[in-house]
Amino acid sequence: MRVRALPRLAVMIAAMVAVPALTGRAQETKPDWREMYAYSLGVQAYIYTSPWSYMTEQRWNRSADVGHQANRLFHFRELKDASHVDGGSPNNDTLYSRSWLSLKDGPIVLSVPAISDRYHSVELTDYMDDNFAYVGTRTTGDGAGHFAIIGPGWTGPLPAGVTALPPSPTPWAFLQVRTAVRDAADLPAVHAIQDGYTLTPLSQWGHAHPAPPPGAGIWEPFDRHADPLNEWRTIDRAMREVPADPRDGDMLQSFARIGVGPGLDPDALDPSTKRGLARAAIDGRTIINAAFAAGYRQTNVNGWNYPPPETGRMTQTRDWLLRALQPAAGFNANDPVEATYLNASVDGDGRMLSGNHRYVIHFGKGAEPKVEAFWSITMYNLKYNLVANPIDRYSLGDRSGMKHDADGGLTIYVQTTSPGGDKDSNWLPAPDEPFFLLLRTYLPGDDILKQTWQPPKISRVD
Repeated sequence: MRVRALPRLAVMIAAMVAVPALTGRAQETKPDWREMYAYSLGVQAYIYTSPWSYMTEQRWNRSADVGHQANRLFHFRELKDASHVDGGSPNNDTLYSRSWLSLKDGPIVLSVPAISDRYHSVELTDYMDDNFAYVGTRTTGDGAGHFAIIGPGWTGPLPAGVTALPPSPTPWAFLQVRTAVRDAADLPAVHAIQDGYTLTPLSQWGHAHPAPPPGAGIWEPFDRHADPLNEWRTIDRAMREVPADPRDGDMLQSFARIGVGPGLDPDALDPSTKRGLARAAIDGRTIINAAFAAGYRQTNVNGWNYPPPETGRMTQTRDWLLRALQPAAGFNANDPVEATYLNASVDGDGRMLSGNHRYVIHFGKGAEPKVEAFWSITMYNLKYNLVANPIDRYSLGDRSGMKHDADGGLTIYVQTTSPGGDKDSNWLPAPDEPFFLLLRTYLPGDDILKQTWQPPKISRVD
């Protein structure tokens, strides 16, 4: 017993001797608990509130074409290319039309023309970046129609011939139309379809000459690059305009203690809390981007990541990091049943994709994605933009005129330089830097929805 007690006694004596030294060091460094507290809680606050930052920035950026006014429909007349540098992983398959909607003064009626033999969809997304309604090929068919887009809490009758869509949970919403384009010669036909989309305030419905929707002004967010606290200023102002879910009240009460919440003023905080919040905004964004790159909550198959089944409506998961990933990766995302996107940042052996190497993607005969509409693979740099290349080719898919192999399979060549000869029709140009790929499947088959289809490995061939 005494033999075993001596070591314990020695440890106790050593600890007693060490206490003054440790205490002395603590007093010398004086850890700033306020900064540490603001930082640790601030990282969680940033992840939760990131939609109010990201969507506010995107509302400003994606309304510049209409003078930063809401309820104004803008049509893109050309397919996206490398001149687009706003991120968001744009597709090169469809022409976009878009509008930010202010629904606080009443519903807006969306009118769509009859569209046959062409994929089209109208995706309606709330301020948390969750989809709440669709119009188009899958949901309402190819016929013409009128659809009321309703904000939270609105009640009242609708005119005959106007169909109510599921309401938006937030007073601001984003409308995005995708109209499929076959090739450059097809653009005039798509332009005519775009011109048939209109927005009319319900208050003006039925008037011989309806006034345009009221143009609610959109305010410019604070420049987060100029001051790390500016992102918190944007969040606090945006949360006053778009309230958080009351279910999250306890969490919001905690965040308010460090100056995060609707109408709060970061400038009124003490210097230590300001420092903590400034660090939290920077590191919170790093966490979000790194989690996406690492495939958080995604299912990896042969180096490709299937998205979570809740994609498009992430708030329902109550996983705030997962919700933050969605807009950071692609602005807004379709419900999987509308379009499932698989992403790849690594090859089949887990090595980061880079233009320093050459790759092939080989589909066996009959192994291409099964879809009701179409599929494509698009090249992006790590800023989520299309990649400039000498042949202005940004994607390849089942409408690209690729040549099949002699055995009926299909091989795509991913590299910076031309593979030469007949292979050029199947060349997807890569940048001289790291990149990632998106495999889009529009109206995917059951095996893709169930995530049982296995995409081919991206094989490095050098």
